[in-house]
Amino acid sequence: MFNPRVIKQLAKIFSIFSLIITLSTIFFLKQREQFIHHDSLILHAKKKEPLVMLQAQRSTLNTLHHNVRLLISMQEEKSDEVDYANQKVLVVPFNLNKEQRIEWFKENLQEFKILKLDRLAKQFHARIHKFLKNESCESQFFMTWISPSSSFGEREILSVESLFKAQPKACLTILSRTLDSIHGYKILKPFLDKGFKVQAITPNLSFLVKGTLAEYWFDELREGKIDPGEIPLFQNLSNLIRLVALYKYGGVYLDIDFILLKPLIGLRNCIGAQSMNYVTKQWTRLNNAVLIFDKNHPLLLMFINEFALTFNGNKWGHNGPYLVSRVVERLGEKHGLEFSILPPLAFYPADWNKIGGFFMRPKARIEEKWVEAKLRQLNFETYGVHLWNKQTSGLVIEEGSIIARIVSNHCVICKV
Repeated sequence: MFNPRVIKQLAKIFSIFSLIITLSTIFFLKQREQFIHHDSLILHAKKKEPLVMLQAQRSTLNTLHHNVRLLISMQEEKSDEVDYANQKVLVVPFNLNKEQRIEWFKENLQEFKILKLDRLAKQFHARIHKFLKNESCESQFFMTWISPSSSFGEREILSVESLFKAQPKACLTILSRTLDSIHGYKILKPFLDKGFKVQAITPNLSFLVKGTLAEYWFDELREGKIDPGEIPLFQNLSNLIRLVALYKYGGVYLDIDFILLKPLIGLRNCIGAQSMNYVTKQWTRLNNAVLIFDKNHPLLLMFINEFALTFNGNKWGHNGPYLVSRVVERLGEKHGLEFSILPPLAFYPADWNKIGGFFMRPKARIEEKWVEAKLRQLNFETYGVHLWNKQTSGLVIEEGSIIARIVSNHCVICKV
């Protein structure tokens, strides 16, 4: 019996081959008269100046070259449209044991395009270097987007817009294969039209992890030798990408469900506490939704190595918030490294289990006073608000709520 995946791949190859034949035929018919004209010109030129003949030959070659480039461009655009239509996030089937998960992962490796070193991934460093160098960035920000471009919605637009409202001269690199596409360009075009500096770039994970312990881990992953776990692999790869990107280039990483309220200029080498003991004034958990670090900072390298050495795809947060928490906790107070921990109000004024209150409209006078007081507090003590999209994506932003008031001040392009 034929493998359905093989049949699907053969059908796709045949479709692309048919497209090439069809387009080539159309171009040949349309350009035939022009080719004949050039051939006549060349024959005529033989009786005159050699330079004229050379110009005619070059003209013919330029026409052919232009047609080939146009054909390739059309093929890439068509491929992009097909890819956009078929985007999906692969999740390991439920109730599999470790051996079964590894076997499933091996069978589906080709579907995890983020692991592949394709044309755009090979251009990663050159593209990001050119973008950051040529745009004279006041500061450089990174975000990741590992979901389909079709799911990049108003909440995400709000996050990007809040960044540029707070720091209009910043450069934003969105590390994303799906947004690095025609559809992704259309999504980001409103920002480009306003003169903001934003670009989606397909990350090259092999390049980013090189020289760290994560290099060996990633090689093993691509060979299908690592248990991806029950948590979507894309989520854990996002945890790694933010670390290695900051380690290579330095700057600010923001989750794409974060609303920036004020500039981060002046902050350096810091991470935010998600929660703290208000009696002892000690943090109880850190979070990796906001990271601000210099290039090659040693703490980032510790995070990266911890990811590779302790990866567990079955525990939520193990490779993210819990990872940064346990590394910093092991360091103790006398760590000798240059970094600081900001209080929860800086980035996480509402924890994940309390953020819902920010979406609700006040129903009584006392609730209205609380909203006003909270907004004043945010204005003075908070750099931004983490929306915890995993918990709030289904919530409606009610009129008069804290989030509604924030959106009205930070959202023009979006219509949340």
